[in-house]
Amino acid sequence: MLNTTDAPEEAAIRPRGSGLAGAVVSRLVRLALLLVAVAVASFALMLGSPVDPVDAYVGADIAAIGPEQREQIAERWGLNDPPAERFGNWLSHVLRGDLGHSHTFNQPVTEVIAGKFLTSLALMAVAWCLSGVIGFGLGLIAGVQRGRLVDRVITWWAYVLASAPTFWVGLLLLYAFSVSLQWTPVCCAVPVGQVASEVGLLDRLHHLLLPAFTLSLVGIAPVVLHTRQAVSVAMASDYVAFARAQGERSTGLVIHRVLRNAAGPALLLQFSSLGELFGGSLLAEHVFSYPGLGAATTAAALGQDVPLLLGIALFTAVFVYTGNQLGDLLHGWLDPRTRRTEAAR
Repeated sequence: MLNTTDAPEEAAIRPRGSGLAGAVVSRLVRLALLLVAVAVASFALMLGSPVDPVDAYVGADIAAIGPEQREQIAERWGLNDPPAERFGNWLSHVLRGDLGHSHTFNQPVTEVIAGKFLTSLALMAVAWCLSGVIGFGLGLIAGVQRGRLVDRVITWWAYVLASAPTFWVGLLLLYAFSVSLQWTPVCCAVPVGQVASEVGLLDRLHHLLLPAFTLSLVGIAPVVLHTRQAVSVAMASDYVAFARAQGERSTGLVIHRVLRNAAGPALLLQFSSLGELFGGSLLAEHVFSYPGLGAATTAAALGQDVPLLLGIALFTAVFVYTGNQLGDLLHGWLDPRTRRTEAAR
C-alpha cells in the first residue's frame, strides 16, 4: 500500500522548489531580454552619433593622415560594413566572451572594465553606504517628528539636495574644502607622482572622502523622503496606537514597531538607485579627476570608442539589474507581506 501520510508534505515541498526554479529562470530570461534591448539601443545610438570615430581617434593629427590611411583605419574597425553585419559580428564575439578591443586604452574591453571598476567600486560603495545610512537616519527622525521644526528642516534640505546637480555640488565642495580650506586633495585617487601600488590606505581614504561624499548626495534625498513617509504611516497605524495604549514609550515603538517596516522600502529604494549612483559617478569622477569607470566612460564617449562603450553599457545593465533583484529579495525578507503577494500571483 502507498503511504499517504507524507503525500501532503511532498506536495507542499514540490511547488516550492518548482516555484523557486521558475523564479530564477524568469529573472534570467528578463536579464537576457534586458541585455538584448540595451545592446540594440546602444549600438543604434553609436551609429547615430555625429562624431566620426576615425576623427576622434586621430584627434589633432587628422590633417597629417591621408585618405588611404583613414580608409585603412575604417576598414580595420569594420566601419565600412553594413550596420547589421557590424552588429552581428560584435554580438557573435560577445557570445564567446570577447567584448572587443578598446583603442582609447589599447587594451581588451574586459580588462579595462575590470580595472576601472575596481577603482570606482570603493568610491561607489562608500557613497552608497553614506547615502543609505544618512538618508535612513534623517528620514527616521523626520517621520517620528513629523510636522515639527526638525521635520521641516530635514525635508527642506532633502528637497534642496534633490534639485541640486551633482556636478555643481561637486564644484562647490571642491572649492570649499580643497581650494579654500585645503583639507582634501584637489584631484586623483592617489597623490600625484606616486605609484598606486605604493600608496597607503590612509592616503587613499583621504583622496576618496570628498568624491564619495559628493556622490552620496545623489541618493540621500530620495531615501530621506521615502523613509519619512513610511515612518509616518507606521506611526499612525493601529498597532502603534495599541502599543501606546499599553504604555510603550516612543523609543521602544520606533525600535520594535516602526524600524523594520521602514527599513524594507528604504533598502529597496537604495538598491534600485544603483543606476543613478553610476550616473552620478560619471560627473563626480570628472570633477575630481578620479580615474574610475566613470572617467573611462567619458573618455570612450569623447573618443567614440564603440567596443568600450557597448561593453560598459552591458556591464552597467547587469550591475543595476543585480542590485534591483537583491533589493527585491531583501525587501521580501523584511516584509513577509511582499512574499505572500508574489506567491498569490
